[in-house]
Amino acid sequence: MHFLSDLITYGPFFFKAMQITVLLTAASITIGMAIGLFVALLKISKRKLLNRLADLYIGLIRGTPLIVQLFFVYFGLAEIVDFGQFWSASIALAVHSGAYIAEIFRAGIQSIDRGQMEAARSLGMSYPLAMRRIILPQAFKRVIPPLGNQFIIGLKDSSLAAFIAMDELFHLAQRFAASTFRSMEFYAMGGLYYLFLITIFTLAVNALERRLKVDEI
Repeated sequence: MHFLSDLITYGPFFFKAMQITVLLTAASITIGMAIGLFVALLKISKRKLLNRLADLYIGLIRGTPLIVQLFFVYFGLAEIVDFGQFWSASIALAVHSGAYIAEIFRAGIQSIDRGQMEAARSLGMSYPLAMRRIILPQAFKRVIPPLGNQFIIGLKDSSLAAFIAMDELFHLAQRFAASTFRSMEFYAMGGLYYLFLITIFTLAVNALERRLKVDEI
């Protein structure tokens, strides 16, 4: 009963923090998808220099911890330009997720039969036009499940923004745990909110996946 009453009492604070978490995740994944698509196109390019640049980016991001990237953007780049807490976290998360999204898009694009590109080119379409109208729409449908998983991973990764004192869910749980000396209760409370968000997003992705499969019939 004590936990339930606190869940109600502190609910408005956690709800506000949850909104920040959702905005942070949405911003980072949106930017990350743009980065990922761009890098994927570089990776499938016939020019070796572009391939190597894409590989360098993916290798560098995958080979370093997200917390290091976050600190680099928030503390390191602040010496040049101060993005603030929200955009520093969004950019760091976007750059990090972009490396994984790039491989998702690359796999999706390369899964489309090459004959479709050849047919589009034979009809007079330019490569960018054929990619935009023929290849990418089909590839996008195929990458919905892994993109959904990456979105959920991005939601979980957003908790690292607590280390730059951003008032998202995990940082709020830390603050209440420290001020009340009831760590288990408030970390469990924060975990419930994360579980709620992940469940909602999982159901949304599953519904979108079913909708796209129906459209293909």
